[in-house]
Amino acid sequence: MGINSQIYSRSGGSMGLSFAIPIDVALDISNQLKATGKITRGWLGIAIQEITKELAESFGMKNTNGALVAGVERNGPADKGGLEAGDVITKFDGKPIIATADLPRVVGSTKPGKIAAVEILRKGNAKTLNIGVGEMPTESAEAAQSAKPATKPEMNRIGLILKEITPQQKKKLNGKNGLLVLDAQGAVAQAGVRRGDVILGLNNTQVQSLEQFNKQLAGFAAGKTIALLVQRGENTLYVPVKIPASK
Repeated sequence: MGINSQIYSRSGGSMGLSFAIPIDVALDISNQLKATGKITRGWLGIAIQEITKELAESFGMKNTNGALVAGVERNGPADKGGLEAGDVITKFDGKPIIATADLPRVVGSTKPGKIAAVEILRKGNAKTLNIGVGEMPTESAEAAQSAKPATKPEMNRIGLILKEITPQQKKKLNGKNGLLVLDAQGAVAQAGVRRGDVILGLNNTQVQSLEQFNKQLAGFAAGKTIALLVQRGENTLYVPVKIPASK
């Protein structure tokens, strides 16, 4: 049961597509407004994405259950609690997380300030973190930007031309190392990686340098699916890419 929040209709009549919110969410909002006159929602400060079969394979998972952490906001609740990009959240505050969409609903309904037990998979190992839930901020974080370089390095084995980011770009990425995508061709482009993206990690390993990244790539056999952690504007996401056969 839910409450319609918006109806899409080509004709203007009632025969259309209705967008609804769950009744328990609506009741929670109503109770908060009556009690305090404002709405507060729980917040972790992470970016999440669905776990596809390809991503599950690259992380060595047996199924696609859970929510994949694609990014962690620096100094946010999740960061302070020890959550990392590449972790898979399987349970939050005792509630199972089967699909990615389960997590925002559960976190949002958690009272800010509560210490929640968060069960995760990290590099194939189960672990429990105790994270203090924050309050959903009203303004978005500052966007990261990238600069256009003067010269292009050689293309690597998966079809990427990369360049290490500048100190200024690194500062905008909260001190993270990264590799700026100057060009993407072949399978990696078809997978969704594009010029202007910043590669932050490969599977569960953070990028340290271009040399380290290409050396790690060289260790994968053709046909193996890897997961690239990509920063695009304010968002981060994992992109599964299959290592092509050598020419």
